[in-house]
Amino acid sequence: MDDSAYVRKVVREMLSFSPHLEVVGAARDGREALELVESLRPDVVTSDLMMPELDGIGFVREQMRRRALPIVMMSSADENSAETLAALDAGAVDFVQKPTALATEKIFEVRGELIEKIKNAASVHLENLQLIPESKPQIETVKASSELLHESRFDVIVIGISTGGPQALRFLIPQLPADFPVPIAIVLHMPVGYTAMYAEKLNEISAIEVCEAKEGDEMRAGLALLAPAGKHLTFKRRAGGRIAAHLSLRPLETQHRPSVDVLFQSAAEIFGSRTLAVIMTGMGADGRLGAAWIKARNGTVFAESEETCVVYGMPGAIVEAGLSDRIIRLDQLGQTLKEVA
Repeated sequence: MDDSAYVRKVVREMLSFSPHLEVVGAARDGREALELVESLRPDVVTSDLMMPELDGIGFVREQMRRRALPIVMMSSADENSAETLAALDAGAVDFVQKPTALATEKIFEVRGELIEKIKNAASVHLENLQLIPESKPQIETVKASSELLHESRFDVIVIGISTGGPQALRFLIPQLPADFPVPIAIVLHMPVGYTAMYAEKLNEISAIEVCEAKEGDEMRAGLALLAPAGKHLTFKRRAGGRIAAHLSLRPLETQHRPSVDVLFQSAAEIFGSRTLAVIMTGMGADGRLGAAWIKARNGTVFAESEETCVVYGMPGAIVEAGLSDRIIRLDQLGQTLKEVA
């Protein structure tokens, strides 16, 4: 779905390269798309953001109200990052960043990603997309009993997440209190141009501080750092024993940058047995090798339950490899983190 006839033609041609995909219809805007979805009953819809009559966000909201359906957005980060995140909040499962010039060879780079994400979207569990809290939560002050007053078992919590991640994190992180005692570092697979705004939006609804990681940010209680798209997030020890964030393009050979494996391995090397890793919804197996590093240093690994994952790929890889200490539903994960931190 796109208001540009040229873009509709290009997208159709791109998808024709896959023998597993069939384009059953094309719409000029969201209103026409709603009608076509009702009559054609497609498995997945791709949607532009900016269209006349009914834009991409409006289409996602109305379509999800009528009948849940996997929707993959196509957007330009420089112009539409806020709208893309709003579409994800409304129920879109993923997005592809458009090249600035569709008529160049760069379109072929997008083709592979688009085909892969459409195929992945067809297998997601839409019922596990989480509702988004609308405002910053009010954290109640509760006097802890002597049994609950204890030194934290962990010095860091590292989280790896991908498909379904924007929604899942916006469900989980706001549950943590402002005085949460363990710093958090997160790798979320997301294209360049979106992580800073996503962190800002997540911070608005969370009691702890959430921000996109910068070089030298000190790891401290009450802070969650999100790895910037395009750079690996690792840790380095400063004079005096303090731990700070380190950003790098290397290693270059990883499938993802940032990589969950790279973050987890660094946590294992710096924090050892006092590392808690959490693998959540996502396609693929990023995090499995890093989890092995953490287990080798006697750290702890949690995996999100298949029951609540939008895509069980990443947690499933951890469980199948025998690296998970606990398997936890998303709706129980926030309480679990508060209990073990």
